Amino acid sequence: MLALPFFLADFADETGLVAIGGDLRPERLLKAYRGGIFPWYDEGEPICWWSPNPRAIFELDSLYISRRLRRTLRSRRFQVTVNQDFGGVIRGCAQGRAEGTWITPEMIHAYEELHALGYAHSVETWDEDLLVGGVYGVAIGGFFAGESMFTQRSDASKVALVHLVERLRQRGFRLFDIQFLTAHTTRLGAVEILRAQYLARLRQALALPVTF
Repeated sequence: MLALPFFLADFADETGLVAIGGDLRPERLLKAYRGGIFPWYDEGEPICWWSPNPRAIFELDSLYISRRLRRTLRSRRFQVTVNQDFGGVIRGCAQGRAEGTWITPEMIHAYEELHALGYAHSVETWDEDLLVGGVYGVAIGGFFAGESMFTQRSDASKVALVHLVERLRQRGFRLFDIQFLTAHTTRLGAVEILRAQYLARLRQALALPVTF
C-alpha cells in the first residue's frame, strides 16, 4: 500500500514517475493533486502516479481560438452546460479512442466519487438533447486539473474548453493544468513550464478561496 505521507513530487524519476501502487480513494487523489501528482495507467496494470517535468498548462489568457472556432461560437450551434452530465462526459472521454484509454472503470468510479464530493466537474456541449462533447477535471481552490475531453461533432470539445477557460477566468482561478503537451493542445495555445515553477504556482493557486 502506498503510504500517503511519502507521496511527493520530489520522488519523481526522469520520466516523471513518482510511485506505483495504492488506490484511488478520494483522500489519496486529492492529496496527489495538491502535491502536483496525478494517476495515469493502463487497465490491468498497477496504479502509476506521475509528476512530469516539464508540465503542460493552459495560461488562462492565452487560449488560441481560430476563426472557424469563433464562427462556431457565434453560431450558437451547441448548447453548453456545467455539471449536468458528468458521467456522460467521462464515459465519452473513455470511448472511441483508437489508441485505447487510461480511463478505466476504476478511474470512472473514482472520479464520479470526486464529483459527488464537489471536486470533479464537467462542461458539456449539446446538439439539442444529444451530448456531443465535453471536458472534465478536478478543481481545488484556484487550481483546475483538466483530465480529458471528447467530441462527437466538429468543434464540440473546443466549445466546451472555451467555456471552461472563461469560467475559470471569471471565478479567479490561477492554474489550469493539462499534465502533458500534445499536438492538439499545442495548437490551442498550451505551453510547458518546469516542474519547480509549476509546483510554486500550484501552491499559490491552492491557497485561493475560489470555487468552480
